Amino acid sequence: MEIFVEVARQRSFSAAGRRLGLSRALVSKHILQLEEKLGVRLLHRSTREVSLTDAGQAYLEPCSAAVAQAQEAARIVTQQGAELAGPLRIQAPSSFGSAWLADALARFSLPHPQLQPLLHVDDALLDPIEHGFDLTIRVGGIPDSRALAIRPLAPCRAVLCASPDYLGRHGMPATPEELQDHRCLHFSHLTDGTAWHFARDGDGVADGDMRRVRVNAGFTSNNGMVLHGAALQGMGIVYSTTFLAWRALLDGSLVQVLPQWQLPLNYLSALYPASRQPSPKVRRLIDFLVAEYQPVPPWDAALAQSAATVQAPSA
Repeated sequence: MEIFVEVARQRSFSAAGRRLGLSRALVSKHILQLEEKLGVRLLHRSTREVSLTDAGQAYLEPCSAAVAQAQEAARIVTQQGAELAGPLRIQAPSSFGSAWLADALARFSLPHPQLQPLLHVDDALLDPIEHGFDLTIRVGGIPDSRALAIRPLAPCRAVLCASPDYLGRHGMPATPEELQDHRCLHFSHLTDGTAWHFARDGDGVADGDMRRVRVNAGFTSNNGMVLHGAALQGMGIVYSTTFLAWRALLDGSLVQVLPQWQLPLNYLSALYPASRQPSPKVRRLIDFLVAEYQPVPPWDAALAQSAATVQAPSA
């Protein structure tokens, strides 16, 4: 099967033989044996080139997939415990890539000097197969695709916050509807446009209270870091994530808005092609990130510890 795939790619017995380290006669012999076993003719032979028959064309795709899977299985077995090396192409959202992944990737790579990580930060929902990434980190927006395997890395909690200066000038909203009177900093990749969704458990107002509010997007960007910076400058109330806002919330440069209301919960997930087993370097990076961010990601753990310290009775 491997010889057939190479002949189909090269359109030549001789060229395939050179790639595989076999003589032209041996390549031809193996192809004849394969055709006899299948009972069909796979290739048209001529003095100038080799071409696929209809049966050969139909056989090529599943045959190529089987060969690739077998080669990947061999690599996994032979490379277990081996030094990680070569390119490792990763795509991640700009905010998470800058705030967390770059540091984790550096620590992961340090013991493997032959590893060549390439981190592409982009808030567009890029298809890892189409763009040639070994691994894509995504916040929400998980595609309904059998071509991609998905492994959850961590919960991704959304949070509204604003600077003390902005809230001092414009006041703290008491309900989601009051956001319509405020300047809001909007992330353009939210799936429902400028409509922000809120939920609250039963608290005497309404059991399972749900709200949908279309806000005044005074500033919009497709980059969470840009919006975070604008919020720190007092431009308005930002729709952010705890992995990006946690430090500012801890030092008081940002204040949480409407803390009694919950925003939709997303997840950080790792996506990779499902058609093959992940390579050792991809698999070990995913395992490393799972250990980094589970069961509670460090940014949420820091916020929870701060809240517990504030609520603890003084001695």
